[in-house]
Amino acid sequence: MLLEIRGHHLPGRSWHDGAERHDRVHVGIQIGREPRELVPADTATASWTVDIEPSARDDGTDFRGAAVQGKRGAWFIYLTWGDIGEDGTFTIFRRAKLMLDDIKPLITGDHGQTIVATVDLTDDCGGPRCARLREPALRLA
Repeated sequence: MLLEIRGHHLPGRSWHDGAERHDRVHVGIQIGREPRELVPADTATASWTVDIEPSARDDGTDFRGAAVQGKRGAWFIYLTWGDIGEDGTFTIFRRAKLMLDDIKPLITGDHGQTIVATVDLTDDCGGPRCARLREPALRLA
């Protein structure tokens, strides 16, 4: 199964969180401990597609995949926000979680299935959206 994450309304390349200023803000999908497929936060849209293997268990649905984080019963995908330094290093300052329990009702069992998650990537204060993604910022289809 594929999970396509479509981000829109990105917050912009610069952001000041009160303590620090970030001038090269990017967002990406996190694979293991590493951010991947980084997108500048001043683009119109961003998208990532990840392969997820759901499997039915007696105690619920289990998820596997390179981008799957967490533990049984609390699986999620990270969208990772960071600043790219002069030397090219990516320093994480914020993350958002797309909880896989939220997509369970959409799983059909078709291995070729694609679920689309549309995410508003700017929070109510104008910064990079973080914490658990929920409606109305998150729409699933």
